[in-house]
Amino acid sequence: MKKFADLVAEARQQVDELFPWHVDERMQADENVLLLDIREECEFSAYHVAHSMLVPRGILETACEEEYEDAVPELIAAREREIILICRSGNRSLLAAQTMQIMGYRNVKSMQTGLRGWNDYELPLRNAQQQIVDPDEVEEMLNAGFCSQLMHPDRRTIID
Repeated sequence: MKKFADLVAEARQQVDELFPWHVDERMQADENVLLLDIREECEFSAYHVAHSMLVPRGILETACEEEYEDAVPELIAAREREIILICRSGNRSLLAAQTMQIMGYRNVKSMQTGLRGWNDYELPLRNAQQQIVDPDEVEEMLNAGFCSQLMHPDRRTIID
């Protein structure tokens, strides 16, 4: 039986990874790079890289094919385009990139260390209103885990 860590280690053998500062350089050098954030919507709303596209990991495969209601035309048309997958720590994005390779995407990469590394490198992250989020606030949310993403910033009320 394989564990999550085994699956991630196998994917790491097959998928190219870029550190956050290299992703930032790629974005600045080539406007055609597609940043694909595969976290859940509540995570994305709290903080994300500007100009990234949200396609949660749970619907990724159906988002890549026309015949499903979750189809994302820009993603379907991007089989030859450079796509950099993003998640919180770089593990889910590795698995998603591996899946996309199997599905025929030719130039997919994973952002190593994920948004944790992006924030550590002090690159800007934005919230749902496209405002820059304070890196210390992002660090708190990262350390609190997934469920904290559902909490309003005042930490007392749940966001609908």
